[in-house]
Parts: sequence; structure tokens; C-alpha cells
Amino acid sequence: MAMWNPWRGCHRYSEGCKYCYIHKGDSKRDVETNEIVRTNNFDAPIKRGKSGDYKIKAGQTVYLCFSSDFLIDEADEWRSECWSMIRERPDLNFIFLTKRIDRFMACVPEDWGKGYDHVTVGCTVENQRQADYRLSIFSDLPINHKNIICQPLIEMVDIEKYLKGMELVVLGGESDRNARPLSFDWVLDIREQCRRQGVHFEFRQCGTHFIKDGKQYTLAVKDLCVQARKANINL
Repeated sequence: MAMWNPWRGCHRYSEGCKYCYIHKGDSKRDVETNEIVRTNNFDAPIKRGKSGDYKIKAGQTVYLCFSSDFLIDEADEWRSECWSMIRERPDLNFIFLTKRIDRFMACVPEDWGKGYDHVTVGCTVENQRQADYRLSIFSDLPINHKNIICQPLIEMVDIEKYLKGMELVVLGGESDRNARPLSFDWVLDIREQCRRQGVHFEFRQCGTHFIKDGKQYTLAVKDLCVQARKANINL
């Protein structure tokens, strides 16, 4: 696994961004999140060591732009260089998540065609309104590998009619002392939607405030992923 953040910074974009971890982390470091800037790691996929070999070894999954959004408009002038590097490394598996899926076709290279086979795109949704808007677009896009990311999930959502062609649904709650609660009933409902449609499902993390069997629990950040794994409900 490797991380590639060619730029950093983002803007709160929709309801799920209220307690964004990027903004919280930057605030602690006195960094202005709303300023979108290229990083010193911009060319990470094609960097080579003294031996002449790529520093990121073949076969790895590369998590792209997890400190921003790959489709953010301030990065339009840089994105073509990123696509060139992605094209140069078909031996890697790139994955990026986006809330800006409506910009997708304006952001892909001319040779995208039906999609690059080594690129996975995850469309992030947090409530029914965003699910209906974004997934209706996402479902029709020419992408070889599609995931739906329900994180942070802030209400029960019905995504079953959008699951055709999806490889994975990831679900997680919100992490913050003021976070909106996540109900385990919502988790199980989406899991059942995935089971009916034959789509892989992963419960990634509980919310700080987690409701199960009618009781609300407050969990420490370090326990959010641990408790989700203990539920043992992945498909």
C-alpha cells in the first residue's frame, strides 16, 4: 500500500464534510485547508531510487489524493500530469474517492475510453439526497472499477437500485465528539441491500456515537475500526 497526495487542501462541500478529518487535522497544525497547493510528493509514482527502479514497487495499491479530492476544480491545471503518471504505471492499482463525481467526465484524459483497468473510483455519499444525486451520475459513467463509500453515513439510505456494476460498498460513521450518531440498523440494512445484489460490503468504522439495540454508546476514536471489525458482518 502507498499514499500519493499530489496536492493538499479541500473545501467543505456537502453535509458529510461538517467534521472533516482533514480540516480538523490542519486546524491543529495551523494550516489553511481551503488553500489548494501542490505537494513535494507530486511525482511519487514515477520517482526512482539510486538503483533506477521505481520507489513504489509494482503490484501495490496506491491511495490517491486522500488529503483532498482528485476532482477538485483548483487542481484542473495539474491533473493531466497525474493522469500521465498513472498511465506510465499500469503495474499499480490506483484508487481515489470523490464527492465531486459530477465533474468526472470533464476531468478524465482523452484516451480514457471505457476506463483504465488499474484505476478504481469511489463515489462518496452521506445521506439519501446525495446518494440519489451522485449515484445516478456514477452509475452511468465509463469506469471499470466502482465502489460506493457511505462514510460518514448520517442517515439511513436506500442505494439498492444503484448497486449494479459496483464492486464494493464501504460504510462508516462520523468521528467527532459532536458527531451525528450512526445506527447499527442502518448498517445492517445496507448490508442486506448488498447481499441481495451480490455486492461486497465492508463495515469500516463505527461512529463516535453509535446506536445498537436502542442504546447509544460513545466510543473512543481508537476503537471505531476495532469495533466495526468485531461486528464480523463484512460480505
